Amino acid sequence: MSSRFCANLCAVASATGVLCVALVLCAEPAGDAADQPKDGQKVAADKPSDPKHRVSVAAARERAKLMHDIYDTTLDVMHRHFFRREGSVLPARAMEDIFADMARQSSIQSRWISVNTKAMSIHHEPQTEFEKQAAKEIARGKEDFELIEKGYYQRVGRISLGGGCVSCHTNQFSSPLTSPKFAGLVIRIPVNDE
Repeated sequence: MSSRFCANLCAVASATGVLCVALVLCAEPAGDAADQPKDGQKVAADKPSDPKHRVSVAAARERAKLMHDIYDTTLDVMHRHFFRREGSVLPARAMEDIFADMARQSSIQSRWISVNTKAMSIHHEPQTEFEKQAAKEIARGKEDFELIEKGYYQRVGRISLGGGCVSCHTNQFSSPLTSPKFAGLVIRIPVNDE
């Protein structure tokens, strides 16, 4: 396979990952397995869900708008980067454009940080005490780390680095990988003080 094809394939996989992250962030908790449809079975649109999974109309409206903006922005960015004549862009770099567009639209800030691998940019080094602590906790095995401070809800979630990622972020070929490698996704959302 050509390197351009591989990079484009990674870009599409990255966009799919962004959409999955968005779904996780906005999803309601999973129901019991007995409530899940079997293969080929349709879900009745009027079947009431477990009350603990329901959200207010205002929350649903906000989530739907956010999901729409994420999908729309992802589609736009992927088209800009996937169909470039001068060459492909790394998926994580393309996602930084998604972060910037979403910050302009929603005031939600996102960025990458290194956790237990080499930062690919000086901009990916953990900057704040919160980010440094989050990187330590994620390196120790935590899924995420959060803090509400100075008018922001801040969360760093673990991003597992697969084979393609690890080959650039580590010196994979000179030493065996002895532990899983991670990056972190920082999300900062302005909140009302309560």
